[in-house]
Amino acid sequence: MTEAARSTVPVPVSVAAPSRPARRIRLLKSAGVRFGVIYAALFGISAMALAAFLWWSTAGLLERQTVAAINQDSEALIDRFLESGPTGAMAAIKDRVAGDIEDDSLYLLVDPDYNYIEGNLNAWPSHMPMDQDWDELKLDRAGVPALMQVHYFELPGGYHMLVGRDIAVRAQLGRMIGGALLWAAVIAVILGTIGAWAVRGLFRSTIADVSATAIAVSAGDLTRRVRVAGADDEFDLLAQTINDMLDRISRLMDGVRQVSNAIAHDLRTPITRARTRLEDAAIHATTEAELRAAVERAMADLDGIVGVFQALLRISEIEAGARRSAFAPVDLVPLLTDITELYDAVAEDAGMVLQTEIAKTLPAFGDRDMIQQAVANLLDNALKFSPPGGVIHVSAQLAGGAIRIEVADQGPGIPEPDRIRATERFFRGEQARSTPGSGLGLSLVQAVAHLHGGEIQLLDAKPGLRAVLTLALGRPATSRPAHG
Repeated sequence: MTEAARSTVPVPVSVAAPSRPARRIRLLKSAGVRFGVIYAALFGISAMALAAFLWWSTAGLLERQTVAAINQDSEALIDRFLESGPTGAMAAIKDRVAGDIEDDSLYLLVDPDYNYIEGNLNAWPSHMPMDQDWDELKLDRAGVPALMQVHYFELPGGYHMLVGRDIAVRAQLGRMIGGALLWAAVIAVILGTIGAWAVRGLFRSTIADVSATAIAVSAGDLTRRVRVAGADDEFDLLAQTINDMLDRISRLMDGVRQVSNAIAHDLRTPITRARTRLEDAAIHATTEAELRAAVERAMADLDGIVGVFQALLRISEIEAGARRSAFAPVDLVPLLTDITELYDAVAEDAGMVLQTEIAKTLPAFGDRDMIQQAVANLLDNALKFSPPGGVIHVSAQLAGGAIRIEVADQGPGIPEPDRIRATERFFRGEQARSTPGSGLGLSLVQAVAHLHGGEIQLLDAKPGLRAVLTLALGRPATSRPAHG
């Protein structure tokens, strides 16, 4: 093999797998692991709290009862000693020992030299600490080992007394409960670990689906959506919100493509016409008047193109919310009155009738100029498509906590399949192609409506079209996003 041939042979490259510390660090940074650990911690704390309560309500209750019985018995013996001296205390202890059927009590009275005086214990315990009042002693009573809880008292005259109770049963119960709680803790750890792993898996599967969808969208697949499980929980709400966002992005992208196509087709004609007129005038015009007329016609065509671009920029500005800073409280009654008076004269010149029905007060919160432009566009369309002698009805009322402005005409209307697309930029139905316009009027109305927390509806007036513009009443809490 030649050197040149060797240089073209691919050299296999080995990719080192992540080291264990790197995998461990990545695992600890996982949000799913953190949620799982939090779940396990909460589960463990709950189990420990339950165990503490069970201990307090069983073995703890027995211990409290034992201490209360010893204290009550001791107080009675001390009172007897103070009243009658050692003799009275001896008689009281004899009565108690004789009445102790269950043989679970301990009594011992000794003199200052710890010599036995009375009780059911033969001698003072050698391992009894003298520096504390309470203690647990393991004693041999009649050859039977016993565990006693005792209370030590130093009496007047140097006498000493022990009062106690047998706590072997309590100790056995404590060991049983302790063993049960230990096993319960083991089970809680196991169940907590399983639950934490399940929580991590659920969290990871949901986030993995969202991540996979985001990766697909970033790669150009705008049809991908996050799976909705149908549980109607927070994860489904997140999935629906993301899907709505993706639908919005998809519509915007479609709108961009449609606008690009529309600009390419709709603006080509006036630009070509203006160029043709200027070229024709340059070749054939013989007088200054003919040349001026050609230039003026070309300027009119170019003004129309500029108007289209201005409308597009205005719609984009509205959808971006740039005009929201100009929002202020406004009463729409004077605004609508001025517009209808202006268009009433236009309708009369065209042989039409404009009827109005406006409420006494219509308090809104928004941009006065934009609302005025939106209503003017609706009236322009009504006048443009209404036949001579037709009636245009304008009403503005308060309805359902919103302002409802309706413009109805008696023209040809819009077919139902076209109403869905009527608010798209540059869209013009078959019946509108013979009339002047750019197809941007309803798009601007829709942008204004969404910016003011409302919507535009196109309904059948039978005959004609009913355009219903809804605006939020007063100051809106939130603004709805504009839809493309």
